[in-house]
Order: sequence, then C-alpha cells, then structure tokens
Amino acid sequence: MNKIAIFASGSGTNAENIIKTCKENKKIEITTIFSNNKNAYVLQRAVNHNIKHYIFSRTEFFDSQEILALLKEDNIDFIVLAGFLWLIPEYLINAYPNKIINIHPALLPKYGGKGMYGMNVHKAIVENKEKETGITIHYVNREYDKGNIIFQAKCNVLPTDSANDIAKKVHELEYTHFPRIINDVVSKL
Repeated sequence: MNKIAIFASGSGTNAENIIKTCKENKKIEITTIFSNNKNAYVLQRAVNHNIKHYIFSRTEFFDSQEILALLKEDNIDFIVLAGFLWLIPEYLINAYPNKIINIHPALLPKYGGKGMYGMNVHKAIVENKEKETGITIHYVNREYDKGNIIFQAKCNVLPTDSANDIAKKVHELEYTHFPRIINDVVSKL
C-alpha cells in the first residue's frame, strides 16, 4: 500500500476528487492532508473523509524539518500538490525524489512560474488571445513549474471565452485526468 499526503492551500476540490477516486485503488491510500492555510476548506474535506490533517506555518515549512518528520511518522511514500502555492523546499525534494507531483492550469512551459496560478493564468490566456490551454501534471523540482512533465491535456479557447469560462474547462480536465495520473504513477512505485 502506497501512502499519499496531499498538500493544499484552498478549497480542496481537486483534493476531494483525488480522495474519492483513490479509494477505488487498493494499492493507494490518501492518509494525510497538509495545509498552510488554517481557513482552507480542504481541512473540512479531510475531516469529512476521516483523513488526518496538519496546519503549518511558513517557519515550520521552510526553516525546520518538522514537515518531513510528520511525513516520515505517517510513512508517506508520495506527495501530491493540489492547489498548494508555496515552492517546495529542497529538503523535501531530496527526501522524495520524483515522488512529488503537481498540477498546473496551463500547458507548461507557457504561463508557469511564481504568481502564475488559478485565475492569474486564465486571465493571461484571455489577454494573449490563446486558442488553446489545458493542464500539465509534472514532477516537482526546485523551481516553480519546471519539473519534468508527466502528462498534458488540452482544451480549446474560444474568442468569446472569459477567464471564468476557461477555468471551468480547465477544472474539467483536472477532475478527469489528475486522479488517473496519480493512480498510474503511484501504482508503479
């Protein structure tokens, strides 16, 4: 059984979708939710699914190895970032090489990097009159959105699409593909 920790900063819709989908795979268990936001609704989702959760500060994350100790204590094999906005520190990347994945709401390498998340990405897509966008699932390295790409899926952008329209299309791709790719990657461990 491969144990997964999910890191999230917000409402946790992707996290919940992953939790529900992974329950069907007997080789994977979502055991822990970590959040840097004490008000994030993902914490309530963890409670709803009887999943252990931790809230941590910037100091605990970047200036100590408390998070690594908790991951080791819970025997975590793999980390999934689902709407987690902080850069992952080197000590975690070293402890989990090619075992941390993230989803990005664009076709990397376009529209990646610090500050490019959520509606910021979708607004940039509209402003630049892109004809397509999508999602990228990638391994995490020491730079925002620069890790090796695992999977991409595309959707068309219509000239009349708003940033909200694009967000809906991208969320559909996330809900369809992210749990499947997690299952595929983690099942091969």
